[in-house]
Amino acid sequence: MIYTTLLNIAVFQGIVLGFIILKSSIFNSNSNKYLAGLLFTLSIILLNHVFEVEDAFTPYPFLRFIDHIEWTFLIPAFIFLFIINRIDDSVKSKQKSYLYFIPFAYTAILNIACDLDRIAGLYTIPESGSGLLKILGLIHLVLAITFMPFLLCYSYFMLRHLKDPQEKNWIFILLTIVSSSLFAFLIIALANKIFPFDLSATMSILAFFATFIIHWTAYIGIYKYKLAKDHEAVYNFLNRDLAISPAHLQIIENDTREEYSESITADNLYFQELELFCKEQHIYTDSTLNREKVAEKLGISPGYVSLIVNTITEDNFANYINKYRVEAVKEMISNSEYENYNLLAMGLESGFTSKTTFYKAFKKVTGQTPNEYKNNLK
Repeated sequence: MIYTTLLNIAVFQGIVLGFIILKSSIFNSNSNKYLAGLLFTLSIILLNHVFEVEDAFTPYPFLRFIDHIEWTFLIPAFIFLFIINRIDDSVKSKQKSYLYFIPFAYTAILNIACDLDRIAGLYTIPESGSGLLKILGLIHLVLAITFMPFLLCYSYFMLRHLKDPQEKNWIFILLTIVSSSLFAFLIIALANKIFPFDLSATMSILAFFATFIIHWTAYIGIYKYKLAKDHEAVYNFLNRDLAISPAHLQIIENDTREEYSESITADNLYFQELELFCKEQHIYTDSTLNREKVAEKLGISPGYVSLIVNTITEDNFANYINKYRVEAVKEMISNSEYENYNLLAMGLESGFTSKTTFYKAFKKVTGQTPNEYKNNLK
């Protein structure tokens, strides 16, 4: 009962995620439609396994039409096309996408033709045609042991064209999980032809693997990678005006680098330079930024950095830097171009190290959480 419930949840989630990818303006793209196809395919395979476990084929024999179709042929095709549609046009243009669905179409037509005889009884295949069916079945087997491994290996080869390391990493993991599952399926299926045995336990394990793929894709492929893409856009936003003239950064000549002993005011040269570093170089986006790093850039001691910040702003160094980070997030929230972007990505790319520190600092500066601030702007 628990087992089939988990499978049904995975089937439902896979279908819902597939539709979200296809219909959402955030996720929809030429490449992601193949990811949606992969999720739909896994959902159908899991659904067939649920039918098998629940013995649904006995009262509803026509469900065998769906079960007998070799959906596994679609898995390497979808994941390969997903990869090549994320790389540059020069590589993509060399691919004929429809060719990768020919093995699936061949096996689907063959199995449906046989089922129209065995299940539907629309006609009877004569005995003279049994030899031809054996030959066609052998072609089916050859396609399974050549096409699927080849396309999966070719997919690994195509990964080298991906430029984003984070994207490449999660797709590599997804491809490895899918490849491992398919290779296990092929080995078990071939072994069963040579040494017939009960496949139910093995198929249950593979079904759980497919369940994991759907859940993992939901979290990494949809949420985490969306976060990564938001990171990229936010980074570009924060660094769009880094072209600073050398004169701006040479406020203090090397021969005047000394820690003034007189009273510290807002026109302090070091503080002015720190302000420029924050406003024009966006040094606050460095999550490891500390007094020591700033002191090295300014050519003064860490203690003097604290002294000028504490005296002029009447706040400590950490809060001073966090205010710039919060202002950067507020600017993006107010920009309609970023209304669909992840708030956490904005915070992390602005220099915060975690969701907790981001929300705490944001509320301290604005009196609201990022979500409350965003909702109040609408």
